Amino acid sequence: TAPGPRSYTTLRDEAVKLFNSLQQLESERDPVPLMQGVLQTCLDLPPLVDEIYCQLVKQTTEPPAPGGQGDLHYWQLLTCMSCTFLPSPPVLRFLRFHLDRTESRFPASEMAKYACFIREALGKTKGRECVPSLEEILVLMQRQEMICTVHCPGAPACSVAISSHTTAEEVAQELVSRLGLSQSPNLFALYEQSRRREQPVGSATLLADVLTKFE
Repeated sequence: TAPGPRSYTTLRDEAVKLFNSLQQLESERDPVPLMQGVLQTCLDLPPLVDEIYCQLVKQTTEPPAPGGQGDLHYWQLLTCMSCTFLPSPPVLRFLRFHLDRTESRFPASEMAKYACFIREALGKTKGRECVPSLEEILVLMQRQEMICTVHCPGAPACSVAISSHTTAEEVAQELVSRLGLSQSPNLFALYEQSRRREQPVGSATLLADVLTKFE
């Protein structure tokens, strides 16, 4: 299930809890739920976003075992952060310097590949309504895209590859092209359907947020 409402204490206490979570992340066998918990806290408490970015930069600078499992868990959470939140301009500059330095010091390494992915994501991220779903976190950890199935009236269901930044309008345009409807005078949109209702998805809505709600 998607993360539900939480109760929080002071920002200072929550920052300490997040720091402890990051320490636990290094040795966690299944880091996905812990990562989602960190992301949810940052979504609920925006002042902590910069704090987590700085902590992750610190953890991925001069790690004891570069490219080891613990180090990569930090890079994977940094990847998820980059697809969900933008840090403040000073922290963003600091982060970009860290990414450049990592690619320079460890070319062709997994860390460098994550650094490249994160840099590209930061150029697209505008803020999320929901934190990434468990499925999205899993594909982000592999630097891959999700597959979204869209059911089209009068046509077979279509599978569309989407990223954390793909909007409903972009998917609708791709489907219109695939179905040969580019010259049609009609307007097309995506709809989300539940047991109780069916409603259009806003053109600028991120499909990843819609999928998180379904999770």
